[in-house]
Amino acid sequence: MKRTAPRRKATRPRRKTTSAAARDRRTSAKRKPRARAMIHIKRVYDPPASGDGMRILIDRLWPRGLSKAALKLDLWIKDLAPSHALRRWYGHQPERFAEFRRRYLAELAPLREKLDELRAAVHGRTVTLLTATRELDLSHATVLRQVLARRGRTET
Repeated sequence: MKRTAPRRKATRPRRKTTSAAARDRRTSAKRKPRARAMIHIKRVYDPPASGDGMRILIDRLWPRGLSKAALKLDLWIKDLAPSHALRRWYGHQPERFAEFRRRYLAELAPLREKLDELRAAVHGRTVTLLTATRELDLSHATVLRQVLARRGRTET
């Protein structure tokens, strides 16, 4: 009997070899952690969703008709809510929102340490800011989200 050499499998052509530095650059680019936080705003009366992430109540007063178990929140930060006088003055009147925003930012300016702590807590995470207000676009939640999204100081 005649002996034959085993058949070789068809192989793909070899890729060009790259330097170790080029390989490291490629793999490190894939592994970069997400630095920006996704900050959503939601009413406390909306049901919790799986994509909410960390749920933070940002109102000074507890919302009416809700138990603490039903709300399913992770933090309640009363100190960063607008003052009682500012909240009453504003009354969610759309024509007063620009002035409300300016006054609210002025109230937040001395609370820089608390804002920095909150920024550190939400860094790179999905966060939902909870409020009882009906008009989310005209509430303090939108102003606070903008402040948290910025890395620097609050503007006055």
